[in-house]
Amino acid sequence: MDGEQQRNRELGDFLKKRRQSIAPVGLDVEALARRRTPGLRREEVAQMAGISLTWYTWLEQGRPIQVSTSVVESLTRVLQLDAEEQTYLYRLSNQPLPSEHFKHHNLISSALQHVLDNLSHCPSLITDQRWNVIGWNAAASTIFGDFEEMNELERNIVWAMFTDAKYKTLFVDWERHAKGMVGRFRASCGKFVEDPWFKQFVENLKAESADFNRWWPLHEIKNNGELYKQLMHPIVGRLDFEISNFDVSGHSDLKMAVHIPEPGTDTDEKMTELLKIAKEKKEARRMAGEKKGEADSLF
Repeated sequence: MDGEQQRNRELGDFLKKRRQSIAPVGLDVEALARRRTPGLRREEVAQMAGISLTWYTWLEQGRPIQVSTSVVESLTRVLQLDAEEQTYLYRLSNQPLPSEHFKHHNLISSALQHVLDNLSHCPSLITDQRWNVIGWNAAASTIFGDFEEMNELERNIVWAMFTDAKYKTLFVDWERHAKGMVGRFRASCGKFVEDPWFKQFVENLKAESADFNRWWPLHEIKNNGELYKQLMHPIVGRLDFEISNFDVSGHSDLKMAVHIPEPGTDTDEKMTELLKIAKEKKEARRMAGEKKGEADSLF
């Protein structure tokens, strides 16, 4: 059995088990006792999902049929799937996760944030499958900007690379890094080309950036991540990092990128300086806010 057959069978088995676990609504105890199968019948699921019984039967049988996003959405509703089950169904169906999923379910845990915070001198980011930054540490903010103050679009690292002017001076050899990012973004999003978000994002970025508009049609694919990154920070100057990328356990759609100060350079010392400056600025803002509050209270 090849991978595609295995995926289809897994999809069919998952739908069948979830269907059998749902109690029919509106039937009395006697009517439930007369039913020969547990849970909902196939025809009931098909009717509520707005699809044909034959097509749904083939789906449960693991036949090689194409599942659309709208069908997945309907089955998610009918089978009353929770967040993790929804993610699993979308992946088995080779469909991109809906925008609502990212808005409500892509929050990192406190334990994962502790991991980020303890990588104190290593600028570290967690991104979702659309390359949106959803987690970061203080070190990352000193390098790439205050993510807390950014909107959702500004926290997308592909968007930032091509639309934030400071990135062109931050990255040594920006063109090489940016062009490589286009190839990696295309490679990672290849299976989501029908996602409306993906189409709109690409069109908007092509309109915003002449460089992206020039490189995107080349269809260059890069699956390998960066191993080293050299940056030129406006305060401390040159920073040299080794890059390590990790899948986040329990969330295969999340990636963590860790920038490790390269041994034999003064990057670690410079990160100490940047974090100290950031802490002092934060404390100054806090004190300024307290003083403003005291002044306001006089009126």
